[in-house]
Amino acid sequence: MSERNFMTLQFASRSENEAFARVAVAAFVSQLDPTLDELTDIKTVVSEAVTNSIIHGYNNNTDGVITISAEIDDDTIRLTIEDKGEGIADLEQAKEPLYTSKPELERSGMGFTIMENFMDEVEVVTAVGIGTKINMLKRIESKKALYN
Repeated sequence: MSERNFMTLQFASRSENEAFARVAVAAFVSQLDPTLDELTDIKTVVSEAVTNSIIHGYNNNTDGVITISAEIDDDTIRLTIEDKGEGIADLEQAKEPLYTSKPELERSGMGFTIMENFMDEVEVVTAVGIGTKINMLKRIESKKALYN
């Protein structure tokens, strides 16, 4: 029998909301009893995706809206982080490690690389002038299974 649960969260594209988003998703995911490493991975990808939406999607304009949807289905967490910002003109270039479209901000250009390394699946859907949606999936290995 499937144990499904979900939540949706919307907030202003303000940098101070990045920590709120990270903690809210971590609290929701905690019902799966993730390991500390798994929880840290999820918090990190939420931070990366939200920060990308704020800096790149909305160009630091605080009038934008970021939407996070999370769904738990058995041992799997699905995350969607979406903005209605500028979109990404060249997704393959944006995914290149160390590439950043805003070098003046001293960004590392590792956001997509981190997401792809910390999650089991990452899909980016983007269109210039429409926005970006990042769909991610991670299977949580129960701590209970580690000790049995």
